[in-house]
Amino acid sequence: MNRAGPHSDRGSMAVEVVILVPVLLAVMMMVVAFGRYVDIRGQVEAVARDAVRAASLERDAASATLVAQAIADATVPDSTACQPVQLQGQAGPLLFAPGEIITVTLTCEVSFRGLGGIGLPGSLPVSGMSSAPLDHLRRTE
Repeated sequence: MNRAGPHSDRGSMAVEVVILVPVLLAVMMMVVAFGRYVDIRGQVEAVARDAVRAASLERDAASATLVAQAIADATVPDSTACQPVQLQGQAGPLLFAPGEIITVTLTCEVSFRGLGGIGLPGSLPVSGMSSAPLDHLRRTE
């Protein structure tokens, strides 16, 4: 004897699972994408901090730019594509005089490769900026 009437709940769990699994996977992939973005952003900001510190210890603008770029190349993950480091002074062009505040700006791309099924773009730009003063009592040039 079949007790299932016309208003049976049989099979409703399978329908719920079929509907919820893609939604849960999409949410999980969004969490992964957000985590990737936050991780790369923190790394880019840390690299900018390290690069400006190293640049502030150099004696001229050319050496400071080379050192800042070397720090960025050594510490940015291989999976992240970055533009060359920009080094500038407080008024625009870099004079590299004692007491000047120098700023390093680093711009990179966060890749969402492998997460495209949820409609994310291929990559997003992220930039980090950090400033440091040049010592008043040291020689430059």
